[in-house]
Amino acid sequence: MGGPAVIVVGAGPVGQTAALLLARWGLRVLVLDRRPARDLEGSRSICQQRDVLDLWSWLGVPQVAEEGLTWTTARTYYRDRELFSWSFGAQGPLPPFVNISQARTEELLDAAIAAEPLIEVRWDHEVTGLEQDGEEVTVRCGDRVTRAPYVLACAGARAHGVRQALGVTFDGHSFDDQFLICDIRADLPGWEQERRFYFDPEWNPGRQVLIHPCPGSTYRIDWQVPPGYLATSDDISRKIRQIIGDRPYELVWQSVYRFHSRIASRMRVGRVLLAGDCAHLVAPFGARGLNSGVPDAENAAWKLAAVLRGWAPEELLETYHDERHAAARENLEVTTATMRFLVPTDEAGRAHRRDVLERGAIEEVDSGRFAEPYWYVDSPLTTPGRPFAGRPPRGQSPAPAPGVILPDCPMPGGRLREMCRSGFLLLLGEMCDSSLFAQIPGKVTTAPLAVRELAEIDGTGALAETLGAAPDEVWLVRPDAHIAAMIPHAGTEEVAAAVSRALRLAYSES
Repeated sequence: MGGPAVIVVGAGPVGQTAALLLARWGLRVLVLDRRPARDLEGSRSICQQRDVLDLWSWLGVPQVAEEGLTWTTARTYYRDRELFSWSFGAQGPLPPFVNISQARTEELLDAAIAAEPLIEVRWDHEVTGLEQDGEEVTVRCGDRVTRAPYVLACAGARAHGVRQALGVTFDGHSFDDQFLICDIRADLPGWEQERRFYFDPEWNPGRQVLIHPCPGSTYRIDWQVPPGYLATSDDISRKIRQIIGDRPYELVWQSVYRFHSRIASRMRVGRVLLAGDCAHLVAPFGARGLNSGVPDAENAAWKLAAVLRGWAPEELLETYHDERHAAARENLEVTTATMRFLVPTDEAGRAHRRDVLERGAIEEVDSGRFAEPYWYVDSPLTTPGRPFAGRPPRGQSPAPAPGVILPDCPMPGGRLREMCRSGFLLLLGEMCDSSLFAQIPGKVTTAPLAVRELAEIDGTGALAETLGAAPDEVWLVRPDAHIAAMIPHAGTEEVAAAVSRALRLAYSES
């Protein structure tokens, strides 16, 4: 059967997703995890964004979206006064997000992995050494040695040994304040569809409390607590009672943790790529942790497949660092601004926050901007074209442009994005001759490249209008559903050049 093409280090959701994606590309995968077995406890990363649900659904795990809970209203309070509320707009066939425990997500992904013969998972394998040459990577787990052409490290925040072996630093800082998390099961009428964020409530003065509804009448409560806080059963009970009163409840899980803002100096070192918490840590307000780790896995998987299949040169892997390191820096910037507002470090910051909250200045209140896909506008793989309109208002998606992820739309028998992930996709406006562009696959690249007319996809012509595609325009969509090019008045040479650029192939006009 041969050895693995890729070793994935870490069997959390990012590593699980990476393994499933690589197997979809027909690659044999070995997953190593330091733990003795799966630990299915606690909510942990609960909020999964639409584009992550989209990917998991395509991988055969639609249950995450189906079982998860989508709250309808986000309420923000200052002390005993509601400042504002807002809701996500309906965009696309999938919910904007769901709340579901990480434990359940991992369980569902495990079931998909168990059904995939190209994936092997080995528990109790802590990586103690990494060595690489021009052909492969040697991974040591104590006296056990495995080898593969490439390694994708998804080993989490505590992967100190992996980063050290690669000479990668993990610069940033940790916040002094701690956060107490409790999962409780209770009947709370009126709270089932609402996320509540409290600034400075009388039952946690000077700090925050966040309450998220989850499936099965379960609620996740996060309290900001002082440094050195010790969680006793009496204090936890008191804190819960201050919120829910004398209603009966069950304490399902609890934990105390600190927030970190860190980023790896490199996300690619030779034949090793770093992804997820192994490469970046951000404060959880805005759910930008797991929701950025999964796109890391997707970006890495299609590029590893392209290189291993001979569709692209190894230089394509360097664009993994270019694109995902930029995404991590943006997430760090966004979450650091949120933490400056939530946890001011000096009196001037505290006075500013107090003033904003007292005035009820909604636009200045920062309780976290929800996770969104990173836009590869400046990527070396993106052909410049229609200008990017910039970051959209909260809860909305940007207009299509080169580098932006393709909007999802319901199609007969499925969704538009489901057409993207088996290779590259050319979407043609009604004035484009498909017979001309059908010459590009095989001539420019051996990578999978489908050519589809927008009018033919839905049979009505409405799709082009929905997307805002011009009749003479050709869109090139990458395997991760990001638009690589939008070419007006398109000819085959311009499109061939865009395909070559998206794969880092040398191209000259014939």
